[in-house]
Amino acid sequence: MLPQIVKTEFGNITIGRKRYEYDVVIRLDGHVEKRKKSLSKAKYGTSHKISLEEAMQIYEEGAQELIIGTGQIGYVELSHEAARFFDEKECSVKLVSTPTAAKVWNVLEGRVIALFHVTC
Repeated sequence: MLPQIVKTEFGNITIGRKRYEYDVVIRLDGHVEKRKKSLSKAKYGTSHKISLEEAMQIYEEGAQELIIGTGQIGYVELSHEAARFFDEKECSVKLVSTPTAAKVWNVLEGRVIALFHVTC
């Protein structure tokens, strides 16, 4: 069973009983890890555009869907190269604000991974 998102607000997200004050990735097995946004920041000067390098780190073999919480306001986007990468992996991507992504995540089933941006 995937971990449930209890709450999200600017600067944090609570997953299960743990509060995270940084962007996170949730793996197929439910493991939560810190997002490696430096991969995108090195290429674009911002973590608001997901690079191919970061996409390759986010993706997990067998994932059929990726939910991206784009932030409380919704600034995060995929680069064209990252979008193409996920298409080639046949992993659909849903980009929605983090509060909406949390609601979507909590009702999903299947081979799903997620990235949640906790600010902007």
